[in-house]
Amino acid sequence: MNGKVFAGLIGSRAPVYKVLEMWNRNFLIALVLAVAACSLAAPLASGGGKVVPRIVFPVVGKVTYQDDFGDSRGRLAHQGIDIMAAKKSPVVAAEDGKITFRARSASAGCMLYLYGRSGTMYEYIHLNNDLTMKNDNKGKCVAGTAYANGLKNGAKVKAGQVIGYVGDSGDANGLDSHLHFELHPNGHHAVSPYRNLKRARVLLFAARPGAEVSFNLKGKLIEADSVSGTLSMRVSSLTSSDGLELKKLSRKLTLALVLGTLVSDENADTYPLSVLDDLEANSAIAVATTTAPLTLAAETGAALALATADVFIPAQYLARTTG
Repeated sequence: MNGKVFAGLIGSRAPVYKVLEMWNRNFLIALVLAVAACSLAAPLASGGGKVVPRIVFPVVGKVTYQDDFGDSRGRLAHQGIDIMAAKKSPVVAAEDGKITFRARSASAGCMLYLYGRSGTMYEYIHLNNDLTMKNDNKGKCVAGTAYANGLKNGAKVKAGQVIGYVGDSGDANGLDSHLHFELHPNGHHAVSPYRNLKRARVLLFAARPGAEVSFNLKGKLIEADSVSGTLSMRVSSLTSSDGLELKKLSRKLTLALVLGTLVSDENADTYPLSVLDDLEANSAIAVATTTAPLTLAAETGAALALATADVFIPAQYLARTTG
């Protein structure tokens, strides 16, 4: 009830109980509307009353995407988000769950379903069907081509585990390779995953469950502190001991700078760890990490989750600190 109506009632000497009755009715209407608005703004409910969890971003490596959910696709509305990425980039599980292959769809091509532990169902569409890096269409929707090596239909998977590879199968044939990613709360109709992707945990790399891995990282130094034992760099490329290669990255990473790390240049000259403290920012740097068991913290590039074993600095940069 607005002030003018209230004043009008008072001015007309309306009975007090009438004034209060109208006030309470309007207050209840406003309360119901507010509750409804809050419900719409709340996280989408998933199976068993749970909400869609914070997911792991479904593609590893450099990607681009926009909110194209609902865009026109011929006579149909787009039911997912297209995540553009290099052909055969690793595709990973958004959360713990169970996967089911679907390999006979003319439009989707090679695809799979992930039935998340939260009750949310995810669709991964247009997975790879090429045997080479060209659009040869000679591969099948099988493990090692579309799906991860050794992955079986119906397998249980962990969040961040590789389950497939980006491609252009189905009606995406010949287009830029991408993953069409859908999110279905409760396994029902699709909703836009854009907000979920924006707040997802982005992996620096992905590896086999239970693997012990090491990495060669290349990039630019941000800063190093041998006393506190930290080295921060912006990674531009990554190669893992199990064969993963990622290029054109731009990822800040803080590593544990371990006592005993070998610091050297291209002439095989070695230097004390403290020389890193005086290196200028943006100096070229390459780091080999220690071998360690796979953890989600390491996969997401959490601070100090990876440790240095060797650091390589071109002599031209070291000369500026020792000259």
